Amino acid sequence: MVNNYEVLFIVNPTLAEDEIKATVEKFLGLIRENGEIQEVNEWGKRRLAYPIDDIPEGYYVLVYFAADAAFPAELDRRFNIDDAIFRGMTIRRESAKIPDVVAAPEEEKTEEAEAPAAEAPAAEPAPAEEAAPAAEEKAE
Repeated sequence: MVNNYEVLFIVNPTLAEDEIKATVEKFLGLIRENGEIQEVNEWGKRRLAYPIDDIPEGYYVLVYFAADAAFPAELDRRFNIDDAIFRGMTIRRESAKIPDVVAAPEEEKTEEAEAPAAEAPAAEPAPAEEAAPAAEEKAE
């Protein structure tokens, strides 16, 4: 049975540029051998959510493909074996339609991220007068 999948894998960016391209082509070739590639999006170097091996960036590649149901497990196994791959994740898609938003996500702008935090109003402390009558009632 053929299913539709998307895989996102992150290549170590400290490798030479030709080694990165060779690693990407190696995995694209593996997918071609075992299925049909529908679309490939190389996002390039992007900041990681957290450093991996003290490296703050990774080379991202997003691939949409159709393959037999057993292939994603083999692909994940190969990702885990290869030292050039930081992380890889394969997800089964319900629809053969590729999402419209497949381009690399926009970089966050630091000015916009800081502005809402500065404009947020400070929490006001509760008035001491309201708390005092409740304490007096309990004392009586």
